[in-house]
Amino acid sequence: MSLTLAHGFTQTGRSWAKLVEMLTRLGMDPAAISTPDLPGHGDSALVQADLWGSADRLVTAGSTTNTLVGYSMGGRVALHAAIRYPDSVKRLVLIGATPGLADDAERRARRIADNALADHIEKVGVDAFIDEWLTNPLFAGLTKQTAQRADRLRNTAAGLSSSLRLAGTGAQEPLWGSLADAKCPVLLIVGATDHKFRTIAENMADLLPDATVAVIDGAGHSVHLEQPAATVQVLLNWFAKRP
Repeated sequence: MSLTLAHGFTQTGRSWAKLVEMLTRLGMDPAAISTPDLPGHGDSALVQADLWGSADRLVTAGSTTNTLVGYSMGGRVALHAAIRYPDSVKRLVLIGATPGLADDAERRARRIADNALADHIEKVGVDAFIDEWLTNPLFAGLTKQTAQRADRLRNTAAGLSSSLRLAGTGAQEPLWGSLADAKCPVLLIVGATDHKFRTIAENMADLLPDATVAVIDGAGHSVHLEQPAATVQVLLNWFAKRP
């Protein structure tokens, strides 16, 4: 099995280090695991791409990808990849992810907000923005250690602002109507206290041909950082059922 892990906004591929360590300790070949930096992030800070372009790069980064795992923004990228590359993506895991905003007015408002936030990042710089970003209630379950601030500071203001403008939720055309095209098995992981994304996951499961929702206790939006051992166990149990 080959596994490609796609990180969230302001993170980099290194954010998966704890999960990769656990998976390899439990027998997975580390050479089969890919953790690329998505466009606008980390070593790909100069790369500009929308969600479809990011999906193209994600599948290429995985080379022989057959399982994609995506968190939040990375989950949106991974969902695009599964829809565009059904022959390459054999299994899909989405952690706290969404197919986008279905309401046109809500999407327009979010696009305006994302563009304003991109301008703000360029004005205040990465250090100040990351500190602001981590005060978001979505990340209330993170500790000083699990917030991975140092890794987030590897990003640039220009890269993050580009990511927001091109691949933010406001820029995303909704994929609710395309979920039936995701033919592979899909695992939707959410934290028990992440009520908004739990509802989204349940609604997605109703539309996907083969979906399983896994709710992990003691976790919010960043479930894989807050409860890595439980997340790994859920992954391995599901992989065993979807060889």
